[in-house]
Amino acid sequence: MLRWLTAGESHGPALVATIEGVPAGVSITTQTIRDALARRRLGYGRGARQKWEQDEVTLMGGVRHGVTTGAPIVIHIANSEWPKWRTVMSADPVDPADLLIDAGTGDEREVARNKPLSRPRPGHADMAGMLSYDLPDARPILERASARETAARVALGAIAEAMCEQIAGIRLVSHVVAVAEERSEGGVLPRPEDESALNESPVRTCDTEAEARFVARIDQAKSEGDTVGGVVEVVAWGVPIGLGTHVQADRRLDTRIAGALMSIQSVKGVEIGDGFAQAALPGSRAQDEIIRDEKGELTRVSNHAGGIEGGMSNGQPIVARAAFKPISTVPRALRSIDMRTGEEAKALHQRSDTCQVVPGALIAQAEVALVLADLLSTHAGGNSVAEARRNLEAYQARIHERITWDD
Repeated sequence: MLRWLTAGESHGPALVATIEGVPAGVSITTQTIRDALARRRLGYGRGARQKWEQDEVTLMGGVRHGVTTGAPIVIHIANSEWPKWRTVMSADPVDPADLLIDAGTGDEREVARNKPLSRPRPGHADMAGMLSYDLPDARPILERASARETAARVALGAIAEAMCEQIAGIRLVSHVVAVAEERSEGGVLPRPEDESALNESPVRTCDTEAEARFVARIDQAKSEGDTVGGVVEVVAWGVPIGLGTHVQADRRLDTRIAGALMSIQSVKGVEIGDGFAQAALPGSRAQDEIIRDEKGELTRVSNHAGGIEGGMSNGQPIVARAAFKPISTVPRALRSIDMRTGEEAKALHQRSDTCQVVPGALIAQAEVALVLADLLSTHAGGNSVAEARRNLEAYQARIHERITWDD
């Protein structure tokens, strides 16, 4: 029911995001998206780029006077650094002599902007992309493969979150549960009300003891000229029973969430609920037993399944985690091959973050929101928020009748 697409390059004039299928009547403003993008720039271990590269947001269509119209929504995120890259990233032909000008800073770690990038960086899309697309230069590959593209996804996620909350009362929150080998042992799921506290934490956690260890670990990596990854967790509260389906593999809720999270640059692992830890439990302890609470409503004694059973939401909080590998662009020059000559060389190094898990949590949150909004749209339908609410309320009323018994 929802379709979305992003376009643009890391150092191009702008990123553009389009989403179609959002019903009329969702309250959304430019400031809502600005706020989401501002949170994406937070986080301990981020590079200097976040300080000077601003996200200049313009809603180009699909929203009028702060309310969606039902038409496709187009978001334009201008790159404030574009003037520095106008020549090398020009869409139109440029004078070849202009590309011979050294546009670098003189720092050996930063390759002059205008020069061909022929030494692929391990861990990046450079080499496979150059070979697959028959390109002599990695620039066209790395510009699109860059995690800068996730700014467009976060913008789309802000719209999806507004849709989820305003139709179904679904609210999402994300946090960091591990940096390198350091893990939070708190075990308490954050709630949407914790958002302010999470934003104030340099490593997006409410576990103050773990926060200190996370910061120290990032400092250690930076002092060693290295990078570290980590694990983030997304929690969706208030998800109604039955989003997703068991009837086709590609339409399962867990399939969709896993694919969405794996699409994020640097993500190498995904788990739903207790995931890999659940695999080590005996079957008698790995399931979430069904009971009635003091109000007589159905609930579970645990949530090992992360709110998903048989490809469908089961009424418990949706819990999904994504493991981010360490950032591939490391200050230490890694071994590579110069694709022009075939000779051994040192890989390119341009500025990078030390740790990306804080923005990673918010990107993961956006991805889960998009999946939930899509499946909510499929389930509730409707061209307007009011119609979708009526459809969902009728569905939930039927469920309530099915699970209400006379004592």
